[in-house]
Amino acid sequence: MALTDYYDEIEPVTMLVVGFVLFIIPEPATSALGAGLLLLGSAWWFYEWNR
Repeated sequence: MALTDYYDEIEPVTMLVVGFVLFIIPEPATSALGAGLLLLGSAWWFYEWNR
């Protein structure tokens, strides 16, 4: 259980965090972009998790 085992999951989690931050900013454009990044990041995370 080394950290290198989870190296592929850093990018999707980072995308989820950035998407969440953009989603909570009260501007319509950033909220829509944040929601898109949340969806894309979660799909990418599940893809990496099943590999």
